[in-house]
Amino acid sequence: MSTKIIAIIPARGGSKRIPKKNITPFLGKPLIAWTIEAAQKAGIFDRIVVSTDDPEIAEVSKAYGAEVPFLRDSGADDFTPVSEGTLRTILQLEEIGETYDIVVQLFAVCPLRNAEEIKDSLVFFKNRNLKFLISCFKFTWMNPWWAVTLDEDQKPNWILKNENKRSQDQPKLYSPTGAIWIANVEELKLSKNFYGPDHVFWEMDWKTAIDIDNYEDIELAEALHNVIQRKIQ
Repeated sequence: MSTKIIAIIPARGGSKRIPKKNITPFLGKPLIAWTIEAAQKAGIFDRIVVSTDDPEIAEVSKAYGAEVPFLRDSGADDFTPVSEGTLRTILQLEEIGETYDIVVQLFAVCPLRNAEEIKDSLVFFKNRNLKFLISCFKFTWMNPWWAVTLDEDQKPNWILKNENKRSQDQPKLYSPTGAIWIANVEELKLSKNFYGPDHVFWEMDWKTAIDIDNYEDIELAEALHNVIQRKIQ
């Protein structure tokens, strides 16, 4: 029996920092279109579903070829973790008779992640018989080795207590990104989130890993897109 794989793109409508963030324009297309097209080009999914509570996002998503079989009926507020919204979508699909073995969650706000990265991460996941995979990137120039918080007098509190170490003596540090998260569906049902038991990180290029939260991130993503395109040409 073949493994059934679904891509779920979570895209709630209530974003605050960038209203309607998931469909805000990005280099000539709605932001979510970049993720839909990357999933389509990967060619590995039985179904590509956008999970949203917003009718406008649903219509834009369908216009770019994704499926929106229903609007999300819960988990679309500011406090519910994204994983819960994805899991609810899986359960809604099961209620209409559809079951899947693997779910790949692709944030709509990671427009530079590409089809090859999606395919490579899935191969990594399947070859190692993993339960959970979370994409990450290695910190480069913006490294938190010397991260601090500041009190009201601007005095620093060193988070990692590394202020006296040279950069070449520091360990490599990584951060998760919402670009590609993969889970065995049954394991996700048990854990309720992708940070389940034995979750593993999968490293990707920091440039394609960018996750857009605010308008400055859009400007940075546009610049990185131009850098990537120059390397391809």
